[in-house]
Amino acid sequence: MGAILLAFALAVVAWIFVVADLLRRHRPAWHWYVTGYPVTACRVLFTWRKVAMLNDLAVSSRPPRGLLGDVVVKGDPLRPVAPRISFPRATRMGLTVIVRLHAGQTPATYMKAADALVHAWKVHAVRVTSPERGLVLLTATASDPLERPGLATAPTALLSALIGALESGGAWVMDLRMVPHWLIAGATRSGKSTLLARLITQLAPQPVALVGIDCKGGMELGLFADRLSALTTCRREAVAVLTALVVDMQERMSTCRTAGVRSIWELPDKLRPVPVVVIVDELAELYLSDGRRESKAEAEQCSTLLLRLAQLGAALGLHLVVAGQRVGSDLGPGVTALRAQLGGRVCHRVNDAGTAEMTLGDLNKDAAAVAQSINAEEQGVAVCTGPDGGWSRARSHLTTTEEAMATARKHSAMTPELPAIDRALAGLKGDDK
Repeated sequence: MGAILLAFALAVVAWIFVVADLLRRHRPAWHWYVTGYPVTACRVLFTWRKVAMLNDLAVSSRPPRGLLGDVVVKGDPLRPVAPRISFPRATRMGLTVIVRLHAGQTPATYMKAADALVHAWKVHAVRVTSPERGLVLLTATASDPLERPGLATAPTALLSALIGALESGGAWVMDLRMVPHWLIAGATRSGKSTLLARLITQLAPQPVALVGIDCKGGMELGLFADRLSALTTCRREAVAVLTALVVDMQERMSTCRTAGVRSIWELPDKLRPVPVVVIVDELAELYLSDGRRESKAEAEQCSTLLLRLAQLGAALGLHLVVAGQRVGSDLGPGVTALRAQLGGRVCHRVNDAGTAEMTLGDLNKDAAAVAQSINAEEQGVAVCTGPDGGWSRARSHLTTTEEAMATARKHSAMTPELPAIDRALAGLKGDDK
């Protein structure tokens, strides 16, 4: 009888392990709710006081000095009290804890202790935010959701592109109607080119004009020439195209002023000009100069024209997506001025801290630090900003060059004509002759 019970118990345990493994592989969220969350919640509750004391989160109500006879004695305060926390609340792939701050505490102290919380709770990451004064929200992520992100979905909208998945499990969407201009930074093989391919793939079926500026001879954006209304492969051509776009922008202003509206989206459909998305690959090529007078003049022109488009183009249907391996103030003051107009930011793995700071530092120092922690194995992983001003780790869906080229060919008939740009490029060719 004992042997039968033992065998039955072993069978039950084996069945539990099999079911747990199936849940972990096919239903990770269910596996987390059933097995991971209860254990982690207990770990949070049992370790909180000790972690708070070791990381200067606990505060004593007694002063750090006392009177012994006629002598004032200084020392560490006794009986420190850990801040009160809420019961850990489960999320899809982690948990959240609300901490009520002691008087005089700030969220910065908890940000410094985030790594200690990660190790104490045995989770992947802990994000520290402050939803309201006097409170800190600790968001723990059990595992890295970007190791094998699922294919997120999002409603299709004009000038909106589903890029990939966010760390939260939601869809990573670049909506140019909400955030009109973007800056994308990333070293070689970090996923920057894959993101641009994904963006073009998403915008190709839409009634928008795509203009490519690729001063590396068109090696990157030239692959999608079938869907581009214009492609420039050198800075001289870029100056001509950008000049034509600024002229077109002024015509759009005149149309809106005559109609008494503030943007092209308020115009009737028959009067509304086609939206234009200018995609710049390798921004540094537009700003660097070899010292010649002509080269300096072209660089200054590019800087001025890009800045004008960024400042005035949003309401007129002119959008910039600017990408580069290196984005730094050493490229000139024009880059810093342009960055201020690019509200959307994406930072992949970069080769220097300056580029991460230039991309994200003016918005959030923590985001820049997280971007610098992305390693070479995490291709496609980036830190991106959202329309609400926050930031998140994200990963773009893998879009191969072949897929992007096939999509460009498939929708080549939708490529709008931009006569002003065609005339500008034709004029350059005439001058060369």
